[in-house]
Amino acid sequence: MIKFTQIISAFINGIARSRVSLVGATMTTASFPILLVGIILELFGLIHNQYFGFVLYMFIAPAFILGLVLIFLGLFVFKGKEAVGLFTHEYLSEKLSVPENFIKVRKLIFLATSLTFVNVFVIILLAYTGYHYTESNEFCGQLCHTVMAPEYSTYSNSPHSRVKCVECHIGSGATWYAKSKLSGTRQLLAVVVKSYATPIETPVHGLRPARETCEECHRPELFHGDKLYIKDKFLSDEKNTHVQTVLLLKVGSGGYRGSEAHGIHWHVSEHNKITYTHSDWEREEINQVTLTKPDGTMVVFDKGTGEAPEGGQSYVREMDCIDCHNRPTHIYKSPDEALDEKLLLGAIPTELPFIRKIGYELITREYGSHDEAKNQIATELRGWYRLKYPEVVDNNMPLLDKAIAGVQAAYLENVWPTMKIGWNTYRSLLGHSDNSGCFRCHDDEHETSSGETISMDCEACHIILAEDEANPEILKTIQGI
Repeated sequence: MIKFTQIISAFINGIARSRVSLVGATMTTASFPILLVGIILELFGLIHNQYFGFVLYMFIAPAFILGLVLIFLGLFVFKGKEAVGLFTHEYLSEKLSVPENFIKVRKLIFLATSLTFVNVFVIILLAYTGYHYTESNEFCGQLCHTVMAPEYSTYSNSPHSRVKCVECHIGSGATWYAKSKLSGTRQLLAVVVKSYATPIETPVHGLRPARETCEECHRPELFHGDKLYIKDKFLSDEKNTHVQTVLLLKVGSGGYRGSEAHGIHWHVSEHNKITYTHSDWEREEINQVTLTKPDGTMVVFDKGTGEAPEGGQSYVREMDCIDCHNRPTHIYKSPDEALDEKLLLGAIPTELPFIRKIGYELITREYGSHDEAKNQIATELRGWYRLKYPEVVDNNMPLLDKAIAGVQAAYLENVWPTMKIGWNTYRSLLGHSDNSGCFRCHDDEHETSSGETISMDCEACHIILAEDEANPEILKTIQGI
């Protein structure tokens, strides 16, 4: 009868006689306790550090698994000069071929099974925790700090900040999961070798189809009615006058549940198929629009010839949510929008004279880094108020410090010199600023052969109830004041 101690001794001797196994045993023994403690800390959420998980799953876990493989190869393949006794193929074949000898190797089988079970359990645990780590917002947005800092910052301040990155960028389904992970591996390598683009290109052609993504939460059959929209602005006068534009947006419906498609969301009706050709990667130069009606009739609106510029590429796309909502999460504001938001929220006090005017001048300057911008904004604001309004510096410094922090935040949240992201680097197509957005098609220049055009009439999508008014009367009427 083979004693259990003999099995253990043979196992240890087998490892010791093979350099390959010895290296594997060293790697496994060193990484196992670190791995076990790390997994426990991750499971119970005791550590929130993206670099801890990166080291754990990208270095220590592979070292553990590689060590196990090397032990196996050393015991059964690269045995060195001497056979490994009880663990040779010849020994096991001899014992297992005779039924009455099976009892002699049952302890050996028990040991091998136990070790296999433990290793499989650890590997499954690794796979589970590692999968969830690579699906975390910290992994997506904070691991590659310099590269992804702008995207993570704008995501954190967006309406979708409580939606996990993977819900939109990966979503359900094995195909998109595999595609996204392969793309992520390529991006990780690009960060390591510093071959990434600056600024990072908007992946308008690489994301999942918008309807599969957006309609997981936004139900088109429930789009309905009109929406009152109030846009707050502040003038660049001494009092930073607060003015408002009041719009009645014709959000409308996609025509679901038997209702007729109307309003803005007519464009995503299941009864209308809209395709267009564009000559640029960003889909802003639209040459031809085709509407296919429920009966199959096609209406073609051409701009000029409807063709791409000579020698240029022409792309064809079916319209969906992203054609207007092209930046639903990573939202970069214009300098006006950034300052108006801070003034509205009180991050920049409106009591300071001309703070809107001076703040705009400072945040639209060119800076080499965030640190330089912060220092220059603080120095310039203190100097300007010391010269023009010395009583503010002498008597109300806390108010000025608050204003400095607010102006700095307006810049820091939208401009990233290290990634070559300036004001308006990423344009929003929602609305019609700078002759873009809606005006890509609604320009009275896309025309059918019979002379029908895509209307540029403002009231097709909204009604202006007040424009840049201080205390608009319409709001008083609505509020019953």
